[in-house]
Order: sequence, then C-alpha cells, then structure tokens
Amino acid sequence: MRIGVPRETKTLEGRVALVPAAAGDLVKRGHEVWLEKDAGVMSGFPDGDYEALGVNIAPDAAALYEKGQLIVKVKEPIAGDLPHLRRDHLLFCYLHLAAEPALARSLLDIGLTAVAFETVELPNGDLPLLAPMSMVAGRIAIQVGTHLLHQPEGGKGKLLGGLPSTARGKVVVFGAGKAGGAAAALAAAGGADVTVFEMRTDRMEEMMRLGANVTTLYPYHDLVTQEVASADLVVGAVLVAGARAPKVLTRAMLRGMERGSVVVDIAIDQGGCFESSRPTTWKEPTYVEEGVTHFCVTNMPGAVPQTSSQAICAAILPWVDRLADGGDWRAHPALARGINVAEGRLVHPALLDMAV
Repeated sequence: MRIGVPRETKTLEGRVALVPAAAGDLVKRGHEVWLEKDAGVMSGFPDGDYEALGVNIAPDAAALYEKGQLIVKVKEPIAGDLPHLRRDHLLFCYLHLAAEPALARSLLDIGLTAVAFETVELPNGDLPLLAPMSMVAGRIAIQVGTHLLHQPEGGKGKLLGGLPSTARGKVVVFGAGKAGGAAAALAAAGGADVTVFEMRTDRMEEMMRLGANVTTLYPYHDLVTQEVASADLVVGAVLVAGARAPKVLTRAMLRGMERGSVVVDIAIDQGGCFESSRPTTWKEPTYVEEGVTHFCVTNMPGAVPQTSSQAICAAILPWVDRLADGGDWRAHPALARGINVAEGRLVHPALLDMAV
C-alpha cells in the first residue's frame, strides 16, 4: 500500500506521524512510503534520514495526498488539508470529532473512512494510541502551570514546591488516567500538595502511592468547590472516549479561586472539561477569566515534537502496519472501535447523536 505522511499544518505543530526508523520498517515490509517535504524537520528528522531508508519525498501537500492511499498524520485535518482528501483515502490520525462538528461534516461530505487514534480501544477499555500523548500533556500541564504562576506571567507568584518557612503550593487534578496521573506525579515530585479527584478506587490507590503529599477524593460537588477555592493550579484531565468531555469546573467555582491562579484544560481537544474553557494555540496560549489564567492549547504535546513523535510513532506503528496490509482490518475489534466515519456515515457510538 502507498502510505502518505503529510506535514502538520496546525499552529506551531511540529510532530510527524512516522519517524524515519518506523517509515523504513514499513518500506522493508513492502509498502511504498511517501513523506511531504520537511514534514519531520521540526521533530529533528530531516528528509535525508527518510530517503536513506527508501522513503519517497513529495514536494508539497498536493503531491503527497495524490500519492497516498493510507494517510497517516498526527492532528486532525484543518482547512488547508481538507481539499486534498479524497473519497478513496483511509485517514488515520487524531480527530476529536465530538468537539468539531464542522470537521465531521467535511469528512462526511468527502465520503472517506477515518480511524481516530483516540478511539482505538482494547477490550479492557485501554486507549493505546491516546495514552502516550496523554502522558506528555499531563507533564506539560504542570510545567506550563508552574511557569504561569510566576508573577511576570500574571501569576500569583507562588512556588509550588515551597521552601522551609513557606507553604507548599496546591495542585488539584481532575481525573487519574494517563494524563491526570502524569500531572499528579510530576506535581507531587516537585513538592506540591496534590489533590486528585477520581471515581475509580483502583486509580485512587495508584495516586496515593505517589507520596504522602497526595490526597485522593471522590468528586462530590461541595468538596470540589472547597478544594478548588484553595488551589493554585487546577488541571482538567477527564475523558469519555470519543465523546465531549463533561464539565467538572463551573464558572462559580472559578470565581472562588484567588486572582493569579492557573487552570490547564488537557481535555480541550474533546471540548474542554471547564465551563470557562475555549481552545487556544501555542501562538496565543492563554487568556484570563475571573482573574484566573487559562491554558487551553489543543495540541499541547506539539511543543515537544521530538519526544512526542517518537512516542506516538511507537504506539501507532503496529496499527499502521495492520491497516496497510489490507485484508479485513475492520474485523479487528480495536480498529473497528476506532472508526469514526465510514463512507459518508458517522459510525462511532459516541457520535451517533451528533448534529452535523
């Protein structure tokens, strides 16, 4: 099969779906791999690294999409990508259609089949292609939140880890999955007092093992209101696979926070889990509402493209291989769950009631 890897076009998005070694492995397995010129440069992978392994370089997006049958990219197609997509393409990437009805409509009009990374689901409920980027986003949430608490950034001037004679900072995390767990782990390692809201007992127990400075609580409304009010940094990392994220932080709760506090919404790709969230980009990553700095960048892992590209590629390669080999890949349960649109129809259960 001809596999096409386009250059990402989202604002300041530097990831590439296939690193050279992975593309080279696909070539060795008999596939024809095409890479759009300079698609890997921002991740530290020049075209020459691909060419040395037998990968073909397309001069531009039009040529790349013309050659490709299976289109493998990282982020959802945006305005500049959509005109190149055809009915006969099989698209494999992150989509987040529950929060993007216009994109869903465009894909339906094109009539292609699209498998979303974030909804490829194993029988035990694990989301193997979402997990690596969730872990990256969780760590970035704490790194960015720590920086935004600095006074020159408009923050309250609080050092999360504290010092002798000073109070530790407080971090509240909603959700203890891959993203929330990574955020809680980094915040705890940095010395902050961390409160994690979670509904699953097994995840609560996992978070408690991070250290004595971690508390886990069930998200009762009044308790959430109380804990958020005293937080310096709040991280939202709740997920319903394929569906819009539930709102766990209301505007009333936000008003109870101190001015100069920070909230980071990792769930923004799925519509955001804070009532006051709206999507931002790495070019203009923040805004302030109710005196609280909001960070809601929709491609957080794109800020560390070398690490992110290596991580996502290792996760998706076996699935790319299965799709490219042809045959009845739809019979594979995990890939079947990953199908969001098929030949002009919405097929994922979380999207069936979606207005497009």
